[in-house]
Amino acid sequence: MSLKYNKLWKLLIDKGLNKSELCKKTGISRSTLNKLNNGENVNTEILEKICKFLECDIADIVEMEK
Repeated sequence: MSLKYNKLWKLLIDKGLNKSELCKKTGISRSTLNKLNNGENVNTEILEKICKFLECDIADIVEMEK
């Protein structure tokens, strides 16, 4: 199984935000953003920061793919 963050990218578009703004507003690094882009694992604290900033649930940004 792998994690997919397509929901995150769609949510950013829906809110009129881009990936650079996400980094600036949440304090996540570019390397973490690259991990998200590549569907790699990131710390749950990172996902929590993103959810707080976007005012959403983790299921709104991440999905598991078999």
